[in-house]
Amino acid sequence: MLFKARSAAVYGIDAHIIDVEVDYSGVKLDKEIFSTVGLPDAAVRESRDRVRSAIKNSGFDIPATRITINLAPADLKKEGSGFDLPIAIGILGAYGALVKKDLGDFLLVGELGLDGTLRAVQGMLPIAVAARAEGIANLVVPASNAREAAVVEGVNVFPVTSLLEVRELLNASALGAAKVQPLRVEASNLLNEMQQFPHDFKDVRGQHVAKRALEVAAAGGHNILMIGPPGSGKTMLAKRLPSILAPLRFEEALETTKIHSVAGVLDAEQGLVMHRPFRSPHHTISDAGLIGGGMMPRPGEVSLAHNGLLFLDELPEFPRNVLEVLRQPLEDGMVTIARAAMSLNFPARFMLAAAMNPCPCGYFNDKSRECMCTPPMIQRYVSKVSGPLMDRIDIHIEVPAVQYKELRGGAAAEGSEQIRARVLAARERQHERFNRNGEAAKATAKGAARQVFANAQMSTQQIRAHCELSPDAERLLERAMQQQGLSARAHDRILKVARTVADLEGAMDISVKHIAEAIQYRTLDRSYWS
Repeated sequence: MLFKARSAAVYGIDAHIIDVEVDYSGVKLDKEIFSTVGLPDAAVRESRDRVRSAIKNSGFDIPATRITINLAPADLKKEGSGFDLPIAIGILGAYGALVKKDLGDFLLVGELGLDGTLRAVQGMLPIAVAARAEGIANLVVPASNAREAAVVEGVNVFPVTSLLEVRELLNASALGAAKVQPLRVEASNLLNEMQQFPHDFKDVRGQHVAKRALEVAAAGGHNILMIGPPGSGKTMLAKRLPSILAPLRFEEALETTKIHSVAGVLDAEQGLVMHRPFRSPHHTISDAGLIGGGMMPRPGEVSLAHNGLLFLDELPEFPRNVLEVLRQPLEDGMVTIARAAMSLNFPARFMLAAAMNPCPCGYFNDKSRECMCTPPMIQRYVSKVSGPLMDRIDIHIEVPAVQYKELRGGAAAEGSEQIRARVLAARERQHERFNRNGEAAKATAKGAARQVFANAQMSTQQIRAHCELSPDAERLLERAMQQQGLSARAHDRILKVARTVADLEGAMDISVKHIAEAIQYRTLDRSYWS
């Protein structure tokens, strides 16, 4: 007898519907013959042992026979343990242990324990999105995955804990008397929860220029590089940057949650990434760890930081090849990982914050300590970070050592709450600008449209539309381009930063002072090491 169930497989951050076909011959044999076809990986092939034990320990006595499992379409590689549940249900259906004969309106995902209990799997949010897109009304998932799946509206998510419970649910639905009720989650309410930040800008004494630059960076989503001697507060400032970032919008939260779900780092209790990610990998990370990879590609740190912040401390200590792979995601907001069998895209629109010393000893240009480095030593140290990578960083600032009077001064510094209020107001102006007349502004990356949420994400066309300059501002920018030898990319980034500075002031037009401040944030273009 042939019985069909439906499941899903995740590729990149998207899921594809998989038909699980079970053929049960019914002819008794001395030994059971269990075969799985349809490009299964080792975990899927091993499922026969888990499924056999789970069915037996759930109280079903299925005689030895030939069982053939087909996972269609057959040209897509299937991996993971999430097919255990649909395979087991398919076997029970083929054996006649189910009242419900048509499971077309159900999608089943879950790993089985040997005792028949269900365990969580990765990538549940993309699976729920795929079920809704396919018009599948009901999704049966392990209870620990339920909150994640229930974030998607338009799908009935049934949390279950065992194979027996799934059988009862399906049989009851066939009789119109389902006992398990679908889980409901108000996703919009989750984003309204206030986040408590362990670090606050009120703890930072002095460094007014650096704090202003971080405010501009947060308001426009700009990349920023801080250069200064050891102990000047670069890491301290970076750790406080999340406390002034704008909250996630729901569309951003869904994108971010899909990536964290696929990577297996999502908090099951939350079900939705509610706050902007903050990722800070060590400088010993590999290029695959940063950008993503593997035989079946998985997201790296740049994708886990999507819609959030990626902080790279001691930037020149990262291997050159690791830093160079940042160039594509910084430019395109997307990571493309190509393998022989497939090519996958992972979103990677993140805000980069980096910190570095000016030289190997750290005291070049420091007024209180003498630098012991020779010019060749400094050159070798600085050259670890390439010019094209520096060109993709919008804001370069110097963070000097804090003077004693500032460190011990009695005046309290401005806190994160006040700075964040200005950042939120600027972000709201950007949101209105990019969604004017009810039409969401779009930028194009790798042929796919994406919504623009911040000034740093503007396309060339949008820069021309929203960054018009007065004649005086135009002359100032032209003079800076000529004197500092700025590239076309640096020109665009100056305009984006100037637009953000104007938004912080609530100004409609970009004036001379806005352009002047944006130019001042190009420290490295002014031959800092000369």
